[in-house]
Amino acid sequence: MASPSEKVHVLHQRSLPEIAEELGHRFAGRAAANDDTDRFCEDNYVDLREAGLVEAGVPREFGGGGADISELAAMLRTLGRHCGSTALAFSMHTHQVAIPAWRWRHQKAPVDALLKRIVGERIILLSSGGSDWIAGSGKAERVDGGYRITARKIFSSGAPLGSLLMTTAVLEEPGQEPMVLHFGIPMNSPHVRIDPVWKTMGMRATGSHDIVIDGHVVPESAVAVKRKAGEWHPLFQTIATIAFPLIYSAYLGVAEGARDLAIDLARKRRKDTHLFELAGRMDTELRAAQYAQRAMLDAANENAPSAKSVNEVMAGRTLLARHAISAVELAMETAGGQSFFRDRGLERRFRDIQGARFHPLQTGPQAEYAGRMALGEPIDKTF
Repeated sequence: MASPSEKVHVLHQRSLPEIAEELGHRFAGRAAANDDTDRFCEDNYVDLREAGLVEAGVPREFGGGGADISELAAMLRTLGRHCGSTALAFSMHTHQVAIPAWRWRHQKAPVDALLKRIVGERIILLSSGGSDWIAGSGKAERVDGGYRITARKIFSSGAPLGSLLMTTAVLEEPGQEPMVLHFGIPMNSPHVRIDPVWKTMGMRATGSHDIVIDGHVVPESAVAVKRKAGEWHPLFQTIATIAFPLIYSAYLGVAEGARDLAIDLARKRRKDTHLFELAGRMDTELRAAQYAQRAMLDAANENAPSAKSVNEVMAGRTLLARHAISAVELAMETAGGQSFFRDRGLERRFRDIQGARFHPLQTGPQAEYAGRMALGEPIDKTF
């Protein structure tokens, strides 16, 4: 196995999309079996780790690949063309690396130890964003030297191979406002277990099981942030601005992969005006999703997380989801009846793309957020 320094050297010689494309063909060969059995894409994670992609977003100063948000997005987009589950699950680790890397570069945040661990130990970070979001979830109780945590974290993609769960819990004390605490919990804690509930319509191989925390004590010194519960905080503006262009790049890759499959199948059909129209509508919808992703990345690359950048990213998230889903629906029609067979690969992508509906900000809160921004009204509690 290559050492971290050897792997980083490879990353500096080849682009992330090139590496992802090479791995993606391997992952595509495993995708159907993993999907059929709800099996986590563990073998793919082994390959991602061996290729140095686990630390791709860590600054070079700490021995990482030094990739920026656009490069990481291109990597995930490429993976998504071949295996949506791998791309989506790995996006959860990737954005948890990109956020502290951005904070180190632009805010001089004291996150050196975490970034060095990602390189030195090749740890996999898990996100509980699907459980928590702005409101937070779980219970924190003050004990000597820290907080006892009781929680169930849902949608924890990559759970079977996770090393550190980046999560929150809510502290409620008499006479004080509820506070959300941010911290990491080691997955090998005796007070942490995985509840294997992930039996879903799509993205079946992400291993997005529930993680149950029952009495793990987080030291006071390990709490990275304390914020008021139920309202936006600058940290979450950073998280939203950086994370969602990465997560939705995986979905864009799924749609692009569906389009390519559809074109291959359509070439075997009788060509007529209706087929040309379907293919043209499909490509037009896909183009809109690509434009939305580009706008999300533009907002992130301004390096100025704020209510405005959140508005831009979340509008892009809604548009990308809408047009990517539409593109895959049209891919099914463009391919014709062959798309209904599971071994053709389109049916899996049709199911996988549906996951784009469910990440925050979902369409209702996103529209309210955008409307409040347009009318100059507060957005602090709109999520």
